[in-house]
Amino acid sequence: MNYKYNCLNPIADCGLGNLPDNYVRTEKFEEADAVFVRSAKMDELTPGAKLLAVARAGAGVNNIPHAEYAKKGIVVFNTPGANANGVKELVIAGMLLASRDIVGGIEWVKENAADAAIGKSAEKAKKAFAGTEIQGKRLGVIGLGAIGQKVANAAVGLGMEVFGYDPYLSVDAAWNLSRAVKHCKNVEAIYRACDYITIHVPALDSTKGMINAEAIAMMKTGVIIINAARDALVNEKDMLEALESGKVRRYVSDFPNATTAGKKGCIVIPHLGASTAEAEDNCAVMAVKEMRDYLENGNIVNSVNYPACSLGVPTKAGRVAICHKNEANMIGTFTSILGNAKVNIDAIANKSRGDFAYTLIDTDSAIPDEVVKALAASDAVIRVRVVR
Repeated sequence: MNYKYNCLNPIADCGLGNLPDNYVRTEKFEEADAVFVRSAKMDELTPGAKLLAVARAGAGVNNIPHAEYAKKGIVVFNTPGANANGVKELVIAGMLLASRDIVGGIEWVKENAADAAIGKSAEKAKKAFAGTEIQGKRLGVIGLGAIGQKVANAAVGLGMEVFGYDPYLSVDAAWNLSRAVKHCKNVEAIYRACDYITIHVPALDSTKGMINAEAIAMMKTGVIIINAARDALVNEKDMLEALESGKVRRYVSDFPNATTAGKKGCIVIPHLGASTAEAEDNCAVMAVKEMRDYLENGNIVNSVNYPACSLGVPTKAGRVAICHKNEANMIGTFTSILGNAKVNIDAIANKSRGDFAYTLIDTDSAIPDEVVKALAASDAVIRVRVVR
């Protein structure tokens, strides 16, 4: 089967190079079966009827209308963890930049570059840029996903006392954490105990503005806050007031905007968290792998709008993939249609996520067109696709 793919942003060749010859690139979004994207805004784009999936080469999907796409049977993937090391390193750098006025010191050297005796002058001036060390300090990590885990473990290695909070901590994530990380049962414990706080949660209705005046009031005076997740997580008006009063010592943000750029106490980085050659390569490779597994096998891994669901590589004569609403008796409907057509079912995988569900069915014989039409006839079925 041939597929047309479109790239809304440059995608690393090490990823696209894994697409076989039956994948043909098109510059027309509306023609694509598959779309690869990084930061391009997709809200105003109208997907073509053929579009099956979108793969975001990165973790955040705020630029993709994934909830609306789910209603059309368009599966949206992201690449969690592929850029985690790059972001981790920036967070560690942010802590160091905030602890010691390295930026101020560098700027002083630039401003005094013409001083023939700059070495001697620096010995007198450097007191203005002195700071504190991070060893022995308490770091609170809010969110212990792929990035939060790496930050926590790295901070332990740097001699920090690390506290972690994540109400949705998975078993796999827990196994990846250092034993030295202290698990907090509520975020308020992080606010009260820590000298440094770093945020690694998605921007949801429940998390937007979570670092606000009320939260800051619970924190230690002189706390340093690092935000390499999303600017919407912090009420930046409250943050500026806290910086002005001295309650917060420094605010490190990887999201430049007019509110914080150039403001007192703010160290604003131009969204460099995942901007490493390695992270871009990792994201591209992972996005292509996920896309191919879905298109060629029907399997869903790391989708943000449909459940994870897999039957491995097809070995039987037929495989059909069905995107549908999460309603009762859908499996019974599908099996009855196949049974009435004398199509024997070898295996079924069915998973749900919120209002939507996904079903994969392997059959011992090819699935006739009239059976596909019957499967698609239900009002609850969004899309039926014959994989094999």
